Amino acid sequence: MPVRIIESKQNTRLKELRKALAHPGRNERGLVGVEGPNLVEEALRAGLRVECIFADGQGPPVGYQSEKEMADIDFFLVPGDYLKSILTTESPQPVAALLEPPDWTWAHILGDRKDSTLVIVLAGLQDPGNLGTIIRSVEAFGATGIVCLPGTVNAWNPKAVRASAGSLFRVPLVNVGERDAFTQLREAGVRILTTTVEGAEPADLVDLAEPLALIIGNEGNGVPADLASRSDGAITIPCPGPVESLNAAVAASVLLYEAARQRTARVGAPTERRGGTR
Repeated sequence: MPVRIIESKQNTRLKELRKALAHPGRNERGLVGVEGPNLVEEALRAGLRVECIFADGQGPPVGYQSEKEMADIDFFLVPGDYLKSILTTESPQPVAALLEPPDWTWAHILGDRKDSTLVIVLAGLQDPGNLGTIIRSVEAFGATGIVCLPGTVNAWNPKAVRASAGSLFRVPLVNVGERDAFTQLREAGVRILTTTVEGAEPADLVDLAEPLALIIGNEGNGVPADLASRSDGAITIPCPGPVESLNAAVAASVLLYEAARQRTARVGAPTERRGGTR
């Protein structure tokens, strides 16, 4: 693993990292930036191609892959002030990386077993923290993937990456137009349900064990009317408390849990308990 020292803020690779973090999705070479030792390690464990690692220190942080696996990765030692000025967290750990994002397709989203398809469709979700949380819940509850429609925040936004806690590296996610999304889901025999606050079937009374796509809308405006009208039905989460609606990430997580509960009950397998939250 080549080790190099960066001595200027104008270093080409450092400028590339800055742009990747500030403007995800605009890197000319298709690379994305991640920050923090835990996320860099998660990316390596997920088998993503990491092009280079930046750190303030004397060498790669302990816990990374073997020397053989790191052989093709450039490692840059950067003055702490330079690196911290680029990173987006308030109290950053001075480690970051440029890497190739996973190349997901509809085949990954729909899965090999069509009867187990469970997709979250995001329609204009704007908060990156909500997106990252949904990605993490999709992995936690065994859904098959995420479809991001136009207007949804970039999944490689640093806040979304952090909120996903590494799930972004493993959960299939595609960015497509509305027509493509509906065509692919319909052809695969997937039922499409929109989420709404009222005037819909309660989640526990709807069959969520069938091949299913759930549309989650914008935080302020919900699912656009034209998308809702093209869906096969509507679903809601009954809330006995005096709240108008749930946070988008909370709503998605509750529905994913209910879907996982129904699917587990249908096959008669005991629910595996692993840790819960952290």
